[in-house]
Amino acid sequence: MNETQVTVIGNVATEVSCTRTADGVAVANFRLASTERRYDRLREAWVDGETQWVTVTAWRALAAHLIGSLSKGDPVVVSGRLRVREWMDGEARRSRVEIDARSVGHDLSRGTAVFTWGAASRAEPAEGREVSVGEAVPGWIADALQARRAAVGPPVAPLLEVVGVGARVDGGGTESDALASSV
Repeated sequence: MNETQVTVIGNVATEVSCTRTADGVAVANFRLASTERRYDRLREAWVDGETQWVTVTAWRALAAHLIGSLSKGDPVVVSGRLRVREWMDGEARRSRVEIDARSVGHDLSRGTAVFTWGAASRAEPAEGREVSVGEAVPGWIADALQARRAAVGPPVAPLLEVVGVGARVDGGGTESDALASSV
C-alpha cells in the first residue's frame, strides 16, 4: 500500500482537544502552523514566507500523551501519514490537509524538554517488588547504561540534571566539567 509520509516542523496553533470514539478509542486533534523562513538577499534579513495550516490527528496512547505534553505555541515536529480531505459545502468545494500522526515531539533545536515515560509505556512492578533498569526502560537503553557504567565507573554527580549544553551540576561546575573529571 502506498502512503505519503511527511514530517512537518511548526508551532501548535490551537489547544489540543481530545475525545473518544463510540468504541472508546482516544483521539486528539490540534492545528499546526508551519511558516517558511528564508533569507532575503535584497533586505539582508530573514523573512517569513507563507504559513501552511495542517490539522494533526493522533490516536490511542499518542492522543493521551499529547494532552499532557503540548500547549498552544509549542514548537513541534510531527511525522505521519498525509491526508487531504475534500467535501462539498453547497456549491463550494472545500478541502483540508491533515496528518494522521505516528510521532509528535518538541522541536529541540529551539529549546529543551524533559521526557517522562507514559504509564502504559513501561513495565509496572508487582506489589512489593523492585524494578530493575532493564524492566523500567527498553532493553537497549539499559544495555547502553550498563556499558557506560562499566567504561566510566560510578556516576560523578548522581543528581546531575541535564537541562542543556553546559548544564550545572551539584558542585557548581558544568556537565562537561563533571564528565572530563571522571575520565
